[in-house]
Amino acid sequence: MRAQLTDDPNNEEAFGALAEIVRRRAAEDPTLEDPLRDSDEIPESKQREADLAVWALAEELAGHPRGWYPLIELGRLSLADDPDGAVRRLVTAAERDPDGRALEEAMAILRDAGMPVEALGLGVGHWRVREHSPVVGKHLVLAALEADRVFEAKQHLRSLEMHPDTKAVKPLRDELEKAIAASEREKPGV
Repeated sequence: MRAQLTDDPNNEEAFGALAEIVRRRAAEDPTLEDPLRDSDEIPESKQREADLAVWALAEELAGHPRGWYPLIELGRLSLADDPDGAVRRLVTAAERDPDGRALEEAMAILRDAGMPVEALGLGVGHWRVREHSPVVGKHLVLAALEADRVFEAKQHLRSLEMHPDTKAVKPLRDELEKAIAASEREKPGV
């Protein structure tokens, strides 16, 4: 797995498998049987140790000039403690990936974290409608709605029409038109 990641630091399958091994090893706790240790601190400390181990792995692989996936993982891991640093990592990941997969993933992470304005900024700055997946456009429209920017959501939906894969866009367009209409009903005048 290490060799695969050296060749391609964006191999999500190899990264996930190696990260799982690293997490398991980090979670092994020789003091688990310590009767003086508070049992409530064990899961939290094990999770933190596992996250730190994955952080170290991702940081090592993020040094690769084409490595965007490790930066996605670093962004995900640092979001709670360092949201600004997480956004910087996600922006760098999006800049390193010409295919737009990192952009799609980064926008999903930011939206899930309740940061639609940051997701919008990232998407507007990096989305190439004719080259990237239409799912990036979907994230843009939904982030605009989550940020109460219905007019902007409509603009992004119109931009999505320029995508060459009309078969992939049609179901997204239908879904997003319904979301925009629902948002307008919930928040008229926004």
